Amino acid sequence: MGAPGEPPEGTPEGAPGSGEDEYRSVVFDESFVRAARLQEYSAVERMAEHAPAVRRRPPLHRGLSRQALVLVLLIAVAFGTAIYMGVRHPYSSPAARQPVEPLRMTVIPLAPEVRVPGAADAEYLFAHSPAAQFRIGAEGIPLPASRRTAHFSDSQVVTALTTAKDYLVRSSLYPEVLTGQQVRPVRVLLDPDQLDQFDESFTHPAADGRHAPTGWLVRFDPARAELADRKIRVQGTLQAAETDSATLEVTADHTFVYALRPAGSDGTDRVSLFTVRRELQFRFDREDLRLHQAQLVVSYVQAGPLSCAEDATNHLRPLLAGQTAKNGGPAGTDPYATGSATALCGTLATSAQPRV
Repeated sequence: MGAPGEPPEGTPEGAPGSGEDEYRSVVFDESFVRAARLQEYSAVERMAEHAPAVRRRPPLHRGLSRQALVLVLLIAVAFGTAIYMGVRHPYSSPAARQPVEPLRMTVIPLAPEVRVPGAADAEYLFAHSPAAQFRIGAEGIPLPASRRTAHFSDSQVVTALTTAKDYLVRSSLYPEVLTGQQVRPVRVLLDPDQLDQFDESFTHPAADGRHAPTGWLVRFDPARAELADRKIRVQGTLQAAETDSATLEVTADHTFVYALRPAGSDGTDRVSLFTVRRELQFRFDREDLRLHQAQLVVSYVQAGPLSCAEDATNHLRPLLAGQTAKNGGPAGTDPYATGSATALCGTLATSAQPRV
């Protein structure tokens, strides 16, 4: 029999409580119903014969968003600025630079009128010579007070003066350069457009006013003389000036005095003084200033005591203590030969020698 209160044939199909297990998986709980969004259609929508059962969302806008447009604009502005700065860069490109002039050089030997004086002590010779008040080494090449020009800043003028000083120090004071062992310390300071001329001067020296190693730097014949004292005396001036809106020029005028003795000396040979006056003209464009390099355009050198009869193109061959100049003048000059320089020689004044 059925339970009390239940129909004899069981609960009718479709009546409340029937088939609970069958539909249990599709029954929505209360939280789901509360979270559901209800949409009530308008009367017009309800009356429409073919009204859609679900309202469609508006289509997505497939163009660029405002943020994307702003980003593209910023990238375009940055790219345009980069191109503009590249065109207007303060350092001109190598293609736009003025051509670099080759170095013009003159080396004049100064022959003594009397026997070269000497002494056992270099300090004694310096103290009794016109170089008595000269400073030692790089201290004798002080930088002058500098100021900006119409087209170059203070720092650019200082860079030009500093580079010129570095060239003088390396080409006139470095022992390895003076003895002919190295040339690289000088070479690295030159504008790349002058390196071919520099290299050719040392591989094929010539007295043509373009390819004399002694026009680029000071070096003595290592078979003739060596330094007796590394405290080289120096005195001179540096001046900077603007030649045009793209070029700075530095003029250097310095006298260097070296104490020498015969090569291979055991220290007992007498010491003599050798004097070199170098007047150099440097030129700098903005690329040179940026790279700390120089264009050496003029080199005027007077050196002695030397013999006019000996070639001073490749090395300086000093006359040492007790020696006198050989008879004869400089090598002959052929006025019919093109591309050659006039051979020159001067006389070293007695007042330029130490008083011993």
